[in-house]
Amino acid sequence: MIRISALIAMLLPLTAAAQSPPAPAEAPRKIVPYKIVLVGDSTTAVVGGWGPSFCALHVTSFAACVNLARGGRSSGNYRSEGSWDIALNEMRTPGYKATWVLIQFGHNDQPGKPGRSTDLATEFPANLARYVDEVRAAGAVPVLVTPLTRRSFKDGALQNDLAPWAEAIRRVAAQKQVALVDLNARSAAAVQAMGEDAADRFAQLPKGSAPTGQERTTEGQEQPMARAKLSFDRTHLGREGADYFATMMTAELAKAVPDMRHLLIP
Repeated sequence: MIRISALIAMLLPLTAAAQSPPAPAEAPRKIVPYKIVLVGDSTTAVVGGWGPSFCALHVTSFAACVNLARGGRSSGNYRSEGSWDIALNEMRTPGYKATWVLIQFGHNDQPGKPGRSTDLATEFPANLARYVDEVRAAGAVPVLVTPLTRRSFKDGALQNDLAPWAEAIRRVAAQKQVALVDLNARSAAAVQAMGEDAADRFAQLPKGSAPTGQERTTEGQEQPMARAKLSFDRTHLGREGADYFATMMTAELAKAVPDMRHLLIP
């Protein structure tokens, strides 16, 4: 009897445990997404710019990176053609913890480009200030970016003809108290240090190559393929140039906007 009683005493806790309801499973942690929107001209765009390498190599999977930069656009015609409306819709998309908008113009704002050029003293800074205000009104965070330098040399010295536009952007950033990535200053210093021959390797095609086209298509696509004309110049970027300046952009962005550091891959 004593042995039976002892056995029952041992089994009772096990029976009670078996009958008790299971502990609730821990709820999966919800991933909070972020978004980065790129706005600008061809030196940021999918063809010819640093943007593709930035999105592909330097942004974690916790952030959507949307490249809305377009070739041939200035701070003026990017808005007038409707591209800015598309960018605003991206900023207003719900469900993101934070959205940053990187804005880089200047190349096509320079004189001599009918339908694109803007006045450096008045129109250009006014356009940028308006972009900043509208980004904030849409609930996103603006980041101004000075224009990537051209890689043209004269007598061994880099001809940074975009310096006045970069300075105008710095002034707007200070006036509007907005984050600034001074890509112009950093890229100009780097290109000057490496020299003309080394900088020429950043072009879309090697020096002296004949212009060609880059085919783009989708499986099953029936429309004619779009072809991006590639050539040697000292403004636009091939893959090596895009990778180089995207790395530079990432380092400068991490310093200018500390809240983005956890989303950036050095």
